[in-house]
Amino acid sequence: MVKNFKIKPVETKVIKELIETLHYSHSINGLKLSYCFGLYDDDKLIGGIIYGGLAMRNAYKKYVEKEEDIIELRRLVCIDDTPRNTESYFIGRTLRWLKQNTEIKKVVSYADSYYGHSGIIYKASNFKLIGKTTAGKMIKYNNKLYHDKTIRTTYTNKSGEKKLKPFAERIKNALINNEAEFITTGTKNIYLYSLQE
Repeated sequence: MVKNFKIKPVETKVIKELIETLHYSHSINGLKLSYCFGLYDDDKLIGGIIYGGLAMRNAYKKYVEKEEDIIELRRLVCIDDTPRNTESYFIGRTLRWLKQNTEIKKVVSYADSYYGHSGIIYKASNFKLIGKTTAGKMIKYNNKLYHDKTIRTTYTNKSGEKKLKPFAERIKNALINNEAEFITTGTKNIYLYSLQE
């Protein structure tokens, strides 16, 4: 029964393999991670959620005044044989946790039509459909899709220089060598949930 499932905050490493196996992106590379939750049936991990910063720079300005006032539901997976309503129950409980334990005001999520998602699960979780994104561009590499900004992902080394992250360098080189390609994706439905008014 869904109500017997336990939900708890976890470290990324606890749910990483589950998400990379079950999520259509098969990746958590490049995500700004803030909060991760595991869904458990007794001691068995059966689901994972990742919330993090918005993918697009300054996108927060459409919804809130300050960047720290919004978070994005970045990844959600549950194993296949969970009962009906498991995902909406999982989302609902994590939203309640965020409301009680953070100052975050809004949660945004996107349903990607490229993968046949319309956002039924978000509607069931009381998110409001507020519009659509424009068509996007992704990089396909080794049967995984990466956001086109992946090849611009940097870090600052010990000498204070900005350098491309190793996986960004790898994908950039794969594009140059025709081992990866840009593909155009469709629009995404934008869903918004208010935690605090």
